[in-house]
Amino acid sequence: MKRTNKIWCILICFLCIKAHAQLGFCEGNSGDPIFIETFGTGTTSTALPPGTTTYTFASFDPQDGFYTVSNTTGYFDWHNTSDHTVGDVNGKSLIVNADFTAGEFYKTTINGLCENTSYEFSSWVLNLLPPNGCGGNGIPINVRFEIWDITDTNLLASGDTGNISGTTTPNWQQYGLVFQTVPSQTAVILKMINNGAGGCGNDLAIDDIVFKTCGDFISISDPSNNSGISICSSQTPYNTTITALPDNSIFTSHFYQWQESTDNSIWVDIVGEINAELILNGITSSMFYRAKVAESATNLNDEDCITFSNVFPVTVIQAPIEPVVECWEFATFNDTTCTWDITGTMPEEPSVECWETTTFNNTTCNWDITGTQPEEPTNLECWEIATFNDTTCSWDITGTQPEEPSIECWETTTFNHTTCSWDITGTQPEEPTNLACWETALFNNVTCSWEISGSPPEEPSLECWETSIFNTINCAWEVSGTQPEEPTNLACWETALFNNVICSWEITGTQPEEPNDLECWQTTLFNDTSCEWEITGLEPIEFIEENLSFCEGEELTLSGNIGIIDPSYLWDSGEITEEIVVTDPGTYVVEISNNTCFTTVKTIHVIQNESPIIESVISDGSAIIITAANIGEFEYSLDGIQYQLSNIFYGVQGGFYNVYVRDIHGCGLSTTVHLHFVIPKFFTPNNDGINDVFALRGIEYYDKSEVYLFDRYGKLIKSSRNQPFIWDGTFNNQSLPTSDYWYIIRINDQEFKGHFSLKR
Repeated sequence: MKRTNKIWCILICFLCIKAHAQLGFCEGNSGDPIFIETFGTGTTSTALPPGTTTYTFASFDPQDGFYTVSNTTGYFDWHNTSDHTVGDVNGKSLIVNADFTAGEFYKTTINGLCENTSYEFSSWVLNLLPPNGCGGNGIPINVRFEIWDITDTNLLASGDTGNISGTTTPNWQQYGLVFQTVPSQTAVILKMINNGAGGCGNDLAIDDIVFKTCGDFISISDPSNNSGISICSSQTPYNTTITALPDNSIFTSHFYQWQESTDNSIWVDIVGEINAELILNGITSSMFYRAKVAESATNLNDEDCITFSNVFPVTVIQAPIEPVVECWEFATFNDTTCTWDITGTMPEEPSVECWETTTFNNTTCNWDITGTQPEEPTNLECWEIATFNDTTCSWDITGTQPEEPSIECWETTTFNHTTCSWDITGTQPEEPTNLACWETALFNNVTCSWEISGSPPEEPSLECWETSIFNTINCAWEVSGTQPEEPTNLACWETALFNNVICSWEITGTQPEEPNDLECWQTTLFNDTSCEWEITGLEPIEFIEENLSFCEGEELTLSGNIGIIDPSYLWDSGEITEEIVVTDPGTYVVEISNNTCFTTVKTIHVIQNESPIIESVISDGSAIIITAANIGEFEYSLDGIQYQLSNIFYGVQGGFYNVYVRDIHGCGLSTTVHLHFVIPKFFTPNNDGINDVFALRGIEYYDKSEVYLFDRYGKLIKSSRNQPFIWDGTFNNQSLPTSDYWYIIRINDQEFKGHFSLKR
């Protein structure tokens, strides 16, 4: 048989008394079963083929010395339980009411065996009688396993289960026997014999009889202890040596035949390679290697008598073609990553003048600069300056000819290009002398001559208090006298005006009238500095704020009533009624007043509450998270009865849930359904009512589901398909110890793998 590369550990502990030492299980690499007896399925009791048992068939209620093959064990006061075969519906088992004399429960011939090969026989056995059966004195069951040669004359191996006492709940137990065929032996006879005493009890059920090969577990490694190699094609041809390493758990000798494959599917023997080591030379493409191993050289070419080692892959990754690079780049092949590493940086483009241009030269791998500055202009005027403009990239000409100066009538001007200025020539006519004191000589630029003007100064008009005398020295009338002093300490509204008729000061003015159109809260005070009446006082105003809300699609009546007599109203919308009706959220302001010289400003903030909209419901471990698509004051529920403000529900068991979200102001309710699936991280089967079972709640709602539970050694301890799943932590009615257990769960097209803890 072809064997799976999986280490099978001891499936159950050996019974610890000396009588059971000869029983055991394959500790190495078990092959696929070559014989399985599950006794079938169905609701009708059936008989075994002739020669299979020495007991008599009974279609119902088997008495002492009788047997039946049935899907029920509920005869007499026996345990009523299902068969042991995993996944069976109406599965049957062999049910025996043992006789007073020894007899063969079951006998069959196993053909197609390989010589010099180890095999494992195993069967599951159940004591049908509870501890209180037969008045508490029930005889335990005791089964003997025997392997005989095909002539039924030579006993090859045997072992006893020892006494198996009754248990309170049905407890299937597995027992095994390992033996080795001798040269030329290809068939054996299997017997299961009553080894118990006669009397009340010794009633049993047998199921899942399995016969399979037993061999070593064989790994392959190279000198670096690798279980496989991945290299780049640049590292080929590749050479190494690989070695087959059996664990020696079963075989006492090892015979090898190495094989190779290009696809890990079709395998070809490597001629002459029959040692534990294989030297690999000149590998240039991906290959796979394994060893066929047998305990006898005669079995090496029989597919039913060998075991295979692990596969040792040599993966060759094809190196890519060297890439085309820029002139500044370098390509270096990296054997580790099997890729080209490209390094280098393009030279920076140089800074250039405005008249220059740059072009990258891929031949020289440099920037070429071309261009010439525009020529500076010539033939400038003496006042002009040429300056190069880097922005417009041209010469700017600036400067202005000096302005021609203003000249007197007797002067002339000429521009001097040497000095770049105006030259002025000419002389003014001489001013006349011997003028009277009141005469003035003024040069006339129109006639370009001196004109004499002037008259004796007229005697000035005098104020009533003044007198005048002409002074020929200074050519002026001298006035003397002093005006009477202007009065002081005038009120701010008074004005002093001198009366030249009476030659004295007259005071005029009236105090400003006090204003009489004041508000009730205002007072007046005359300000002598500004000479005005000042009005003081602040209008007494009370500010009130109110917060209201209403539901989406409804309207809301706002009131300005604050309980005062004879009020008047003015809303910021212009309305003057006590109440207004609104349909939109926002802030509304109303001013309320009456004749008490007091005003109140009421501000009403209106919020519109939206109906909740469920955006998503997701499962995060054992928590359910509900997310609303809009914002509001919402509360959440998983049953429509108990609500909470948080949108996260922690520690929720798996299952179908009706999800509710409602506005706390009664403005709407949104609901949906959610399938919550949780894989527990642990469970504690201590019967305290908390986490007593490992339950996959909600799995029954999926179209397709499969569940497989394994212990730490890879042994399947429970499975289920397309039905609810609950495990109480027992196997064959025995409580399993505190440990980690592994699962494979397939739901529709998803697969989950992981482990959980059983804590006691």
